[in-house]
Amino acid sequence: MNLIALLGLEGLVARWRANVIEGAIAAEDRLELAGMEWADQKRRLVTLAVLGVIAGGLTVIALIMLSLAILVNFWDTPNRVTVGWLLAGGWLLLWVIVLIALTLIAKRAGNAFALTKRVLAQDWQQVKDRL
Repeated sequence: MNLIALLGLEGLVARWRANVIEGAIAAEDRLELAGMEWADQKRRLVTLAVLGVIAGGLTVIALIMLSLAILVNFWDTPNRVTVGWLLAGGWLLLWVIVLIALTLIAKRAGNAFALTKRVLAQDWQQVKDRL
């Protein structure tokens, strides 16, 4: 004999079973979405790192050569010390600009998984509304 049938709880059990199945499907979808976003974020970070290293190396070589060319040009003049200090100041200014740009990019990278967060927040709101 079925106790649930005797108590008339088949509808309640069926609704709970459907809600659990729907929740499991939704959780699976959310995990898949998070996995896709993680793969996308990882690919972006690897590309950023590789391009950063390449650009950094090429920039150092180019700027060293430019600095040497400027110093050689002013070597036999009385302005050689001034030019040396101007080059050092210019390098310092460029370093500060790059540091600021790096900080801004790092802050933007903190926005990872925005879509997943938004979908999970919507799901949580729907669960709270149902209760």
